[in-house]
Amino acid sequence: MPVYNQSRSRVIQLIFVAIFLVITGQLLHLQLFSSEYKIQAENNAIFRKVVYPDRGIIFDRKRRAILENTIMYDLMVTPNATKGSDTATMCAILGIDTAEYKKRMVTAIIKNTSYKPSAFAPLVSQDVYARLNENMYRFPGFVLQERPVRSYPYNAAGNVLGYVGEVDTAYLRRHKEDGYQMGDYAGITGLENTYEKVLMGQRGVKRSIRDNKNRIQGSYENGAFDTAAVAGRNLYTSMDVDLQQLAEKLLGNKIGSAVAINPKTGGILAMATSPTYNPNELTGSERRKNYGRLVLDTARPLLNRAIKGQYPPGSTFKPLGALVALDEGLITPAYGYPCGGSYNSCGRPVKCEHHDAGHAASLRLALSHSCNSYFSNVFRMAIDNPAFANTQQGYLKWKEYMNAFGLGVKLNIDLPSEDKGNIPDTAKYNRDFGGSRWNSCNILTLGIGQDRMLATPLQLANTMCFIANKGYYYVPHFVDSIENETIEDTTYLGKYRVKHKVTNISTEDFDAVQLAMLDVTVSGTAVGARIDGIDICAKTGTAQNPHGKNHSLFVAFAPKDNPKIAIAVVVENAGFGSTWAAPIASLMIEKYLNDTISAKRMPEVDRISQADLIPAAIKHWYIVKDSIKLAKLAKQLDADKAPTFENTTDNKKHTFDPEAEPNRQDNDSGDYDSMKMKSPFMKPEEKPLKKIK
Repeated sequence: MPVYNQSRSRVIQLIFVAIFLVITGQLLHLQLFSSEYKIQAENNAIFRKVVYPDRGIIFDRKRRAILENTIMYDLMVTPNATKGSDTATMCAILGIDTAEYKKRMVTAIIKNTSYKPSAFAPLVSQDVYARLNENMYRFPGFVLQERPVRSYPYNAAGNVLGYVGEVDTAYLRRHKEDGYQMGDYAGITGLENTYEKVLMGQRGVKRSIRDNKNRIQGSYENGAFDTAAVAGRNLYTSMDVDLQQLAEKLLGNKIGSAVAINPKTGGILAMATSPTYNPNELTGSERRKNYGRLVLDTARPLLNRAIKGQYPPGSTFKPLGALVALDEGLITPAYGYPCGGSYNSCGRPVKCEHHDAGHAASLRLALSHSCNSYFSNVFRMAIDNPAFANTQQGYLKWKEYMNAFGLGVKLNIDLPSEDKGNIPDTAKYNRDFGGSRWNSCNILTLGIGQDRMLATPLQLANTMCFIANKGYYYVPHFVDSIENETIEDTTYLGKYRVKHKVTNISTEDFDAVQLAMLDVTVSGTAVGARIDGIDICAKTGTAQNPHGKNHSLFVAFAPKDNPKIAIAVVVENAGFGSTWAAPIASLMIEKYLNDTISAKRMPEVDRISQADLIPAAIKHWYIVKDSIKLAKLAKQLDADKAPTFENTTDNKKHTFDPEAEPNRQDNDSGDYDSMKMKSPFMKPEEKPLKKIK
């Protein structure tokens, strides 16, 4: 046989061998490795129904359920099993047209293939459920599936509790090891998000056998392959829902926040933000529509200002400035300053509200009267401390104190998206002044809580815990314990049970500051916040605001001895701290300590809650500033994703005042060009500071 014939024969043999191997390999793949036909076969014979567990309940400190579970139904579809379904009747019941029907079907196939069930109409209303239930025989491939959803009996704490939503593909990628699948719900914001693994529980599966006409015939293998759903575990928080409701009521028709903490534990008693929303609006069949309305609201009810709002602390900062000076040995409680109504040692006067002689003759008097001159001078003493080589080193030591007090850093509360506020670093001032040629006069207003200093209401409340405890605090948190707590749960709770002793400031120094803060409500700037029989240590504050009236701030703790509550209140555009923030805090303190509010003060609750402090100018400013952003956002709304809000620290536009920060460069003021200010930024020698309280 010729050689070329032998070669051709081998080639043909190799081709047949290759074809045989390919066919064999494909058969092995289909039989052993591919799940496609297995899924189809199982779907034809076995109906697999997911049993969703009840999510864990969240309780307040008195074991009252702040949120509960109720049952609603999802209309699920398996697309490849819908042959013969009565499309017209389905559309009529759901109130959709055939185009929408086809769109939902395509979406289901894309999200979860045609062989797996997907949500066709999630969380249908009771009326729609009733009509569907009596017509299900018309809709092969469709099934009504129970879904536990949240309900909120107190209609409160929406921004704290958060909400749940259906997971998307991005969420599934981030949580590959957590067992989620399309159609599952997870916590999107708030405590629902932070404690998702605790609250979610474990899904169960119930398998049923069906005949060739797709009718359920009974349990598959007598339930041998069924798995039971395991309910999520409960959370026990420090929150007092009565106090929370009061705080939200008092902040009604206002922009601001209130935070109350138990200083002995760091447990948060209340965290109110305003404007807010009823958490029941983000559950049930109307959830998506309500979400769209809320996220387009220019007042930003979805923004938790307690951890996202950043404000100059104003005079509420002064007790901390006093502690620094006392600890460094720069002053004693007897140290006085001859204030005649302004501080003039830096060439541009810093105005003080008081002109009478002797109002700053000691630390106690200066703090109770909130003397700007006194604390401007004390701040300069700390920055120019001769113990350090230069101003920059003195400032870095001062900044170290601030960070230790919990300012300019995240406190790591058990809520997502906490902001850290801002204690500026030296690089910012080096940029402003072209190097390190700046001194304490250039940053003078830091000493009275202005300039670039920013703090969240949570941080301000935490500083009160620090002072109340005379040198330590626990990281603020909501959850005190978890049902059937395990070793693994220390991941969540361990850091909240550690005492943070952040400085070595002496007890005597804290005593001096506490006595001065007590005088604030006895004879100082917040006499109106007094409560019969309760010693309140407090400080008022007024932060400058270029968009209208100043922000009203108030911080306090009570009682002075054995303190049980520390609080911070911020009301935007409300003027002096004693006018609105102080009475709100006072009523909250009384409610918590006495478990009631006296009859003679109930009219004050009504007066404050009914006052509308959102000026028309601010409403217009929000609309102008947000119009472009909201127009873009409207095209991509998704209620299952947490909203994001721009909220940077170093360039916080809505709190910058050119008169309070005359050295800020033009490149820090971009957003204010649109405000059409009548005059350019003033240099120090051109215009004095406004009065700061």
